[in-house]
Amino acid sequence: MYQFQDLEVRQATDDEPPVIRGYAAVYNKETDLGDFREVVRPGAFALAVERDDVRALFNHDPNYVLGRNLSNTLGFNDDDNGLGVTIVPPNTQWARDLITSMDRGDVNQMSFAFSVGQDGQTWDTRGDKPLRELREVTLYDVSVVTYPAYPETSAAARSEARALMTGTDGIDGQASTDQSDNDTAEGNRGQARRLPRAKNKINLAIRK
Repeated sequence: MYQFQDLEVRQATDDEPPVIRGYAAVYNKETDLGDFREVVRPGAFALAVERDDVRALFNHDPNYVLGRNLSNTLGFNDDDNGLGVTIVPPNTQWARDLITSMDRGDVNQMSFAFSVGQDGQTWDTRGDKPLRELREVTLYDVSVVTYPAYPETSAAARSEARALMTGTDGIDGQASTDQSDNDTAEGNRGQARRLPRAKNKINLAIRK
C-alpha cells in the first residue's frame, strides 16, 4: 500500500473557516496488490483535476461531503510529490466532530477513488510480479479516512495480471476499474476503486 502524507488541519479564525490539507496520492511509490504491483505516475491526475467533478468525502461515504471542486470547497495541487488537496469543510456538527478527531491525531489519513481505461495504464512484466503503471485516471473522490483498508482489486485487473504472467490472453479493450471493500458510494460511480494507498497521513490544517 502507498504511504500517505501527513494531513494538516488549520484551525478556524474569526475571519477564516477551517482548512484540511494533505496528499490523496503519492507518485512513484509502488504497492503490492497480491497478483501485481501498482504505481501512480506523475501526470496521472493532470486531466482529472481539470475535467472531473470530484468530491471530498469522509470514509468514501457520499452522505458525508467535505467539499467539491465545482463549488470551490475542494482544491488541487498536482505537484512533483503527488496529488495535494485543500478542503474547506462545511460548518456542520459531524464535520466539526471530524476536525476535532483530526486535530487530536485520531484520524490522519487519505485515499482516493478512481477508474482507469486501457489507454491510461501500462504494464511492465519485468520482475517477479507485473507492475501496473497508472498514467491517466478518472477521479471520483478524495477521502479523509479512519484507516486505509487493503484494497480488493478488480477481477479485470487480476485477470490481466495473471495473463501477463502466464502468457495467456488477457482482457482486451476493457476499462480496468477498481473497487474497495466498502461499497458505499458504488451506486454513484460504478466500479470505481478506492485506493487506500497506505498511510498517507493528513497534515491537518484546521483553522477554528
